[in-house]
Order: sequence, then structure tokens, then C-alpha cells
Amino acid sequence: MAAGPDPAGRRVLPDLVQRAPDPGRGRRPHHLARAGLPGPGPAVTAGTVAEPVRRRVCAVLVHDRRVCLIRRQRSAGDQHSLPGGVVEDGEEPADALHRELLEELGLDLAVLPVSPQLRFVQDQETERPGEAELFRRRHLVYVAHLPDHLAAAVAAVEQDDPDETLVVWLPAADAAALHLYPDVRAVLGQAARPDATTDGPLLLPAMTTTSYQWR
Repeated sequence: MAAGPDPAGRRVLPDLVQRAPDPGRGRRPHHLARAGLPGPGPAVTAGTVAEPVRRRVCAVLVHDRRVCLIRRQRSAGDQHSLPGGVVEDGEEPADALHRELLEELGLDLAVLPVSPQLRFVQDQETERPGEAELFRRRHLVYVAHLPDHLAAAVAAVEQDDPDETLVVWLPAADAAALHLYPDVRAVLGQAARPDATTDGPLLLPAMTTTSYQWR
């Protein structure tokens, strides 16, 4: 089926899987491979250069309509990041997400009753202070709803950061008003709804030098 706009005008790829592979699986879904998501591939959103980019996996962790964010203090103001990190060479995105959340938050995705779902994809090509070249990433954004006992077990500070950066839980509406990385503000409320559909992944507008300021 060809890609087409959803009612809000955003582009949807209906042939991609609606649920991410289990973190313990190493098999590559062929339909994701065709779309270029598991491996470095050309950018798919507007405003980016069609060259290979490094992928970053991250998660919207939801509990009681609140989302989990890492609050990083910057000279230009706080930046709230979705927990996650860069996919290593030869690593599957779901495995990278499992590893990163275990390292950062002490959260083991393998015990979730429902595996995290790949819901959004966003390309980034922005400037960073003190760097001459544009900073480029492809963000694979998963969504996971945590039961009470797992939400309570999430670390209060980032475990692999010597500065012990704060981990905060905020109502989705409040979080959507903050400076977020990646810039998922427009869809954060949608992702946090317990009755949200699993259609996707949805391609979000790219983060560019004109639309996003790095902090």
C-alpha cells in the first residue's frame, strides 16, 4: 500500500509493523528493512540530506497519563529528553532500546506485558554550539505503558550519568509545553492516551536549523 497523508496531513507508512520486535529477538523484520528503519538509510522527511544517518532509539514511557523525561540543565534553559541512545553498529533497534533503558533507568523492557511499539520516526539536521558540521540523527520513537510496579522501579536519576541527571514524571500536557528532545511535542498527548491506536510508524516533520534550537 502506498504511503499517504493522515487526516492531520502527516505522512503515514501503513506497511510498517505496528509493534516493535521483542527486545530479545535478533531477527530483522523484512518489511522494516525495506523501509530503511533498522539500518542506516536515506532520510525520509523534508529538509534533510539523503545520506546515511545514525539512528537513535528512545521511548515515551507512560504511566497514569504522565511521561518519563530526563531533565538536562543547559545554559539556554532546561532540555527534557526521552530516555534512549544511539544504535550501535550491527545492533537491532529494539535491542538498543532494551540496553539503553536498562543502563539509564534500570528498566528491563523484557518484563513488560506488552512490548514497546514503534510509533514515530523523526529526522534531525540541526546545528550544535561550537560545531561546524550539522548534527544528524534519525530518531525511532517507541511508546510503552508501564504498570504501577515498573513505573515505581524507574530510577530517580540517570544511572549511567556521573552528574546524576534528574529523571522526572510529568503530565503529558505539561511535558508537551517544554523543550523536548526529540521534538515530539505535537504527538506527545496522542502517545500518552491509553486508548491510542497503534497505526504507524508516523513520520514527523524533521528537526532542522529553522525549526529546532539545540540547548
